[in-house]
Amino acid sequence: MLALVLAHLVLAGLLPMVSARSRPAAFAVAALPPSITLLWAFSQTGAALGAGVTESVPWAPALGLTLSFRLDALALVMIILVSGVGAVILVHCIGYFAPDSPQATRSAALLLAFAGAMLGLVLADDLLTLYVFWELTSIASFLLVGQGGERRAERRAAVQALLVTVFGGLAMLLGFVLLGEAAGTYRISEILADPPRGGLVTVALVLVLLGAFTKSAQLPFHPWLPAAMVAPTPVSAYLHAASMVKAGVYLVARLSPGFADLPVWWGPVVVVGLGTMLVGGWRALAETDLKKLLAFGTVSQLGFLMVLLGAGQRTAALAGTAMLLAHALFKAPLFLAVGTIDHATGTRDLRKLSGLRTALPGTAIAATLAAASMAGVPPLLGFVGKEAAFEAFVSEGGARGYLLAFGVLAGSVLTVAYSARFLWGAFAAKPGVEPTAVRHPPGALLTGPIWLCALAGLLLGTAYVLVDLLTEPYSALYPDEHGYHLALWHGFNVPLLFTAIALGGGLLLHRARGTVDALSHHSPVDAQRGYRATVEGVSRLAVAVTGRLQAGSLPLYLGAILVTFVLLPGVAAVLAGQWPVDQLVYDSVLQVPLALVVVVAALALTRSHRRFTAVLLVGVIGYGVGGLFIVDGAPDLALAQFLVETLSLVAFVFVLRRLPSHFTERRATLRSRLPRLVIAAVGGLTVAGIAVVLSAARVGPAAVSAEFVRLAPAEAGATNVVSAIIVDFRALDTVGEIGVLFIAAAGVSSLVLATRYDTRRKRRSGGDEVRSGQNDPEHEREVL
Repeated sequence: MLALVLAHLVLAGLLPMVSARSRPAAFAVAALPPSITLLWAFSQTGAALGAGVTESVPWAPALGLTLSFRLDALALVMIILVSGVGAVILVHCIGYFAPDSPQATRSAALLLAFAGAMLGLVLADDLLTLYVFWELTSIASFLLVGQGGERRAERRAAVQALLVTVFGGLAMLLGFVLLGEAAGTYRISEILADPPRGGLVTVALVLVLLGAFTKSAQLPFHPWLPAAMVAPTPVSAYLHAASMVKAGVYLVARLSPGFADLPVWWGPVVVVGLGTMLVGGWRALAETDLKKLLAFGTVSQLGFLMVLLGAGQRTAALAGTAMLLAHALFKAPLFLAVGTIDHATGTRDLRKLSGLRTALPGTAIAATLAAASMAGVPPLLGFVGKEAAFEAFVSEGGARGYLLAFGVLAGSVLTVAYSARFLWGAFAAKPGVEPTAVRHPPGALLTGPIWLCALAGLLLGTAYVLVDLLTEPYSALYPDEHGYHLALWHGFNVPLLFTAIALGGGLLLHRARGTVDALSHHSPVDAQRGYRATVEGVSRLAVAVTGRLQAGSLPLYLGAILVTFVLLPGVAAVLAGQWPVDQLVYDSVLQVPLALVVVVAALALTRSHRRFTAVLLVGVIGYGVGGLFIVDGAPDLALAQFLVETLSLVAFVFVLRRLPSHFTERRATLRSRLPRLVIAAVGGLTVAGIAVVLSAARVGPAAVSAEFVRLAPAEAGATNVVSAIIVDFRALDTVGEIGVLFIAAAGVSSLVLATRYDTRRKRRSGGDEVRSGQNDPEHEREVL
């Protein structure tokens, strides 16, 4: 599994060389890894639908970090979306992008890299592994939406998508850490086998849901998805219809078997999901851009999937996994159809399109099949999944069941309405609108993928037994309430009535589109305005904070750092740490005089008014700390401390000749110095307290230290472990430190040369003093 993921990423890095010779060939080559992955997944179907296929690759065993992967029924469904639909869309790109398109090279490599990251995400059986691939998909999406960044709309949409999804991802990471620590493991399969409980888990689940909501464009984070429609249409079809936006839904589906019985989990999921379904469907009825219409339809469908996969019951899970397949197989071809229309006519504004039903008959028929599946028309797969959804909540009964049943029904009415609006807007002959001219008739590479996906939705709807076999193992993780299975016909029942109401009500709503258009443009809530207001508010706050803190005052900078340190890690150490009961005042008698020297020098430093005296006292403190290092058995660290202090002292001395001899002309009052004294004292005590608490928290030798001791003789040929760490294990860090010392030495050399220049100038002029423009003759002689 790791090899398949790496193959995607490595080949993505090599694709620009293929694009240099032939851009269509680059997309053809890019379609190979997803195709091979799909074939491999099908070859593992038996094991995946049973116990699952697992794989673990140690990353840093001493730290317990492992790349863990698992192929099971849910992951298999997602691979059909990620790899199967991905390969089809990459083939479509061959006909979509012109041979000389500047977007082709970038899009081919990034789409393949995204496919690899998404594959790693759905196969991950470790929370931290999942998070790594989660953020890789966000980065790939940012680059694909932004493209070259030439247009302002692309830049704004890419930044909005990145800000929203990464913000949610960081919250999710914190939730993963809390959940992993509460469970004692980060393996997802082990967490679900024995789900933890407690207050810490409650906080963790809320943070995880926040990440899922932002990724899958749930209220109120949904505006980033319609804004991302500035990307090329195949990018929208793959990322924002078939795979990436399913990541949050997949995460909810993956964790629901362990936590769906908790109100803190299913409550936010069903409320936010149902609200998203209704708002997205309503907003789709107001759009005149076909891509925007489908984008809001995707938002609505994602809310529907959230409700199904987070409700915590078997029939809903069965419907949710079926709808995962159905959504990819009807939404991807609809987006590709829009791309074909745009490519053929130069527009996707439904107010300008007319008569394409006869001009593009093949595209019209395939798009009609896909839209019918989206609306839930039998015998398509969308109907099978939607009827199962109605059955799930009607059979549940109770307040929650009926609320969700009627909420899903209302959302389905909107779905039928915007499906009809799409077909009418794209292909109908409109009165008063001239038939749209087809400038570039689409070829087989443009229409073939549309037909393939649309027919797959039809075939899987009639072959519902295969879908039931594929989705049953995941739904079996929940208690079996009624033994429901997917089928085209369950007799005359309430779910069938709901389907009829949805189809009839949606068509009536579309027929009244004039009134609906007027109403849908007057929504009292606009999340996009909320996003802009939030970004502007954060910017204003940043400017205000920067204006107060970045005032050119070094004491202010140090004070802000110390206050932050005291309030965050300091308070955490006090609340969570434990003071050792056997803490000694000192370990060696020599520590006492050295500590007194350091303390006395530090107190004297606060009373010093001359710069030269202050520098000497700072040097005394540094040498005293170096002496403590020697007493504690770290002569190498003491040597480094002495070298740094000597170099700093020399540098300070040469700098002092350019500065006034005294710090201030007026002596500061106690009132002005008191806040600094308090901050300094509390900061120092906090550092000392944290050092004691953290050192006492270790109950045994560090695992990493033991590995250093073991590897030093064999791997580095060294008997001195510290030398092996500095020279071999942390060689790059040592090179960086040497670079810092080199830069500091260069600065000292420059100061020395400047002094020699002043001395030569003094001799030439015959004067008795060096004039630097800052100091009196007494100070010059003192420094020299």
